[in-house]
Amino acid sequence: MLVRNMRDGTPHTTGRAKVSHAVVVIFLEFFAWGLLTTPMLTVLHETFPQHTFLMNGLIQGVKGLLSFLSAPLIGALSDVWGRKSFLLVTVFFTCAPIPLMRISPWWYFAMISVSGVFAVTFSVIFAYVADITEEHERSTAYGLVSATFAASLVTSPAIGAYLSANYGDSLVVLVATIIAVVDIAFVLLVVPESLPDKMRLTSWGSPISWEQADPFASLRRVGKDPTVLLICVTVFLSYLPEAGQYSSFFLYLRQVIEFSPAAIAAFIAMVGILSIIAQTLLLTYFMRTIGNKNTVLLGLGFQLFQLAWYGFGSEPWMMWAAGTVAAMSSITFPAVSALVSRIAASDQQGCVQGMITGIRGLCNGLGPALYGFIFFLFNVELNELDPMTGRNKSTSQEPSEKPTIPGPPFLFGACLVLLALLVAIFIPDHHSMAVKTYTDTRKISTSNNLQSLNPLPASEEDIEPLLQDSSM
Repeated sequence: MLVRNMRDGTPHTTGRAKVSHAVVVIFLEFFAWGLLTTPMLTVLHETFPQHTFLMNGLIQGVKGLLSFLSAPLIGALSDVWGRKSFLLVTVFFTCAPIPLMRISPWWYFAMISVSGVFAVTFSVIFAYVADITEEHERSTAYGLVSATFAASLVTSPAIGAYLSANYGDSLVVLVATIIAVVDIAFVLLVVPESLPDKMRLTSWGSPISWEQADPFASLRRVGKDPTVLLICVTVFLSYLPEAGQYSSFFLYLRQVIEFSPAAIAAFIAMVGILSIIAQTLLLTYFMRTIGNKNTVLLGLGFQLFQLAWYGFGSEPWMMWAAGTVAAMSSITFPAVSALVSRIAASDQQGCVQGMITGIRGLCNGLGPALYGFIFFLFNVELNELDPMTGRNKSTSQEPSEKPTIPGPPFLFGACLVLLALLVAIFIPDHHSMAVKTYTDTRKISTSNNLQSLNPLPASEEDIEPLLQDSSM
């Protein structure tokens, strides 16, 4: 069972915390947002009839930047005050914009931007999972959480599109709001705290310094440790094209590849189902047979192949084939999260996972804008797609003409992933032995008297690597 017992054998309420709690929270949150895929495109077009996708990139950019700035602080605070309270805050504010979609579109998009401050549910969830799992179980647990995200998107866009076409967008927003409320209630009433009481009560007296909350300071600290730096660069280079792809790919399928709405829904379902298989069965198999680092490299290889195929593919069957490869590439992030959790100290899980989520948040802001700009440079006008009917109003090219590179942004993304693959190759298999000694000493001191620990001096903190006891 993916639940860790306390070392001292003392029973705590932490023993009731399970990975299934994290799974339910993630599923409900992203299922609610998945329902809004079609209505959100409609509202975007109605609210910003000119430069629709430019405004979408701006909104997502502000949200991503705020997520990047806030993730380290929320992660560090969750290390001190517990996961449940911050899980409740992140889920509430992430889902808060949903009912505003029909009340006031302007307030809806404003809330989406501002909600980026708390849109770091994954960082808290991964820290929650790290609290209750053993090291050898963590990759499986992370894979399960990531697979749940994929599972939430298997049917929700298709259900949302069906309800929107037959009953209107208002019903879709109502259903999504109800699901969001259920998610919030589940966190409040059912989800137990994952941090041991002993750690939380001791940590209450520990101040949160600006050094912990400043994302740029954390990045500067990361640079002191080559291993951490390599991991963070890998995450940035691999997730930047993924974020851009997520923001525009379905419109690309409809306008450029000429998928029907039904085909797009089937495509989402296929990739989601295959992603679930990849992130559960295959991820566990790869982690046990080829190791953590090689699993990351394998996932990056699949992502490189997928993006190159999207970039050069011009026929529907090519997109379907590339979609199967895309599902295989979904093992990358849970493998990276497992890698980070294994080499981070037990009291730094929230801070480190928050840092990784912050980088992903920054990519969520930069990716859509980058892809939209490249589409604009190559005269692929995505904002000419009518979201109400799914038909092209006009195109910059004749339908009979097939460009040599139909998807330039995807090819550019493949180049970024190639760089990520080259960087990941240099991630060492083992970390510094000096770091292990420090970690072991710290654990002994913690078990003797948690309250006797004092913060490291600023100069020593700058030298000490952030992640410890690496075993890749």
